[in-house]
Amino acid sequence: MIAVIGENMNIRRFEKVTTDGLVVPYIHGGGKIGVLVVADTDSDSDAVKECLKNVAMQVAALRPQYVSTDDVDADYKEHEKSILLAQAKNDPKNANKPDEIIEKMITGRLNKELKEVCLLEQEYFKGENKESVGKYVESVAKAEGCKLVVEKFIRFETGEGIEKKEEDFAAEVAAQMQ
Repeated sequence: MIAVIGENMNIRRFEKVTTDGLVVPYIHGGGKIGVLVVADTDSDSDAVKECLKNVAMQVAALRPQYVSTDDVDADYKEHEKSILLAQAKNDPKNANKPDEIIEKMITGRLNKELKEVCLLEQEYFKGENKESVGKYVESVAKAEGCKLVVEKFIRFETGEGIEKKEEDFAAEVAAQMQ
């Protein structure tokens, strides 16, 4: 490819996927975003493939970090909880509230945040009745009479992970003057 287009190319990230189930690819935006959804299933019907393609579109659009809340690290949860606790304590509206109420508020906010970063808890963007992605996958599995569990997803984006070099022009000129 380098010889054909005359540009230097490097592979920065790849992932090897092995499964007894099904892997469904999805390419979005003319190749700018690529998603692989790995599912444990005993069916490869068109409805199951369509379901997993829709899940891949969800991953491309909303960029979840985890498959479900079970996959979230306890450290991540504690870190987020400490941030939310600091915000709640600094809010003047919460000054007279007991600690139990503040704890319930933090738990609610943490659960709301986890719904945004966990794929199966996200609201399914194509759904008409505001169901979660997990409920959508379950409904397709029930309709097809098969086992269907999303095991993982992999999202690739062009330019992802490239660190842009920030230059301080004033510091560069000052260094040259000395």
